[in-house]
Amino acid sequence: MPEQAMALPLNLHEYEAAARAVLRPAVFDMVAAGSDDEVTLRENRTAFDRWRLLPRMWRGITQPDLATSVLGQDVSFPVLLAPTALHRLLHSAGELASARAARRAGTIFTLGTCASCTIEDVAREAGNWWFQLYLFPDRAIARDLVQRAEARGASALVVTVDSPVLGRHEVNLRNNFVDPEGITFANVAPEALGSAVHDPAQSWQDLEWLAALTDLPLVLKGILDPDDARRAFECGARAVVVSNHGGRQLDSAVASLDALPAVAEVAAGRGEVLIDGGFRRGTDVLKALALGARAVLLGRPFLWGLAVDGEEGVLRVLELLRAELARDLMLSGRAGVAEVDRSLVVPVGPLSQALGARR
Repeated sequence: MPEQAMALPLNLHEYEAAARAVLRPAVFDMVAAGSDDEVTLRENRTAFDRWRLLPRMWRGITQPDLATSVLGQDVSFPVLLAPTALHRLLHSAGELASARAARRAGTIFTLGTCASCTIEDVAREAGNWWFQLYLFPDRAIARDLVQRAEARGASALVVTVDSPVLGRHEVNLRNNFVDPEGITFANVAPEALGSAVHDPAQSWQDLEWLAALTDLPLVLKGILDPDDARRAFECGARAVVVSNHGGRQLDSAVASLDALPAVAEVAAGRGEVLIDGGFRRGTDVLKALALGARAVLLGRPFLWGLAVDGEEGVLRVLELLRAELARDLMLSGRAGVAEVDRSLVVPVGPLSQALGARR
C-alpha cells in the first residue's frame, strides 16, 4: 500500500486531528469551539452513548440500500452537508469545493448566509442545494438573499431560528480572532449589515412572511422543544432540524439526540425531521434514524476534510461515513435505511428490562 494512502485518516475523528495539524490554531479553535463552558458541545457526543443497537441475525443481506429522499429530493444516503460559515478560512476554494463534493457524493449541500463564496458561483458548481437564512434586522437583506437563491436553483430554504443573539465563544475572545483580510461574507455587503447580524425581535410572524415571499419548502433549523416543532408545522414548515447549533448558542441546552424522539413524535404525519450535532460514526446515523430522523446534517467533520484536502477531503469524509453506515446496516440485519426503526435501539440502563418492555 502506498505510504500516502496509509497516512490518510481512517475515520472522522482522525480528520479532526489532521485538520488541527494544518490550520492556524485560531482558525481551528473558531470552528471547534462551543459556547461558554461547552456543556452542550460535549453532550452532543455523549448522547449517543445513551443508546445501544439490538441487531438481528442471518438476514442474508449482501448489499444494503442507503438511498432515501428528503423533502421529495433523492439522496444517495441519509447524510447532508449542514450550513456552515466562511469555508475559505479553511481552504481557498471554500464553499465551491464543499458543493462539488456533495454533488459527487449524491447528497444535498446547504449554503449558509455567512458563506465566503457567492450564491451565483456556488449554484454553478452544486448539484442539489439548499440555502440557509439568518433573519437580519433589515428584512430587505433577507428578501434579496431568498430571491437570489430561488432564482439560482436552491430547492429549499433553511431558516435558522436559534440565533436571535450570538452565543459567546470565549476561545475566540482569548485568541482575539478576526477574519483574515479578503475572507468575508460574500453575499451581503458590509455597509448593508452595519453592526447587526442577529435580530432578537424575530418571531413566528417571520415564518409567515417568508412563506408568502417564496415557494421554496421551508425548513426550520434549531428546534429542540416539541411544542416549537408543532408550531413550525402549523405555520407551514415542511421539515425541522433538531439542533442546538453544534453547541455554539445556548450552553446547557439539551443534546440534539436527546431532543429527537419527542420532536419526531410530534412530527409524525405533519412533516420531516432532520438532525445535526455530534455525528461522527455510521452507528450515530443509525441511532438517529431509529429515533425518528429522516436524515442527518454533518457540520464540523466535513470542514475538517475541507481543511485537509479541499474537495477531495470533503468527499472522503462523506465516503467514510457512507461505508460505515453500509457495514453497520449489514451488521444490524437491516436491508437498508428504510428498515431502520425504533426496534433497532434500546436505552442504556437495565437492558433486560428495556428488552422485556418490547415483548
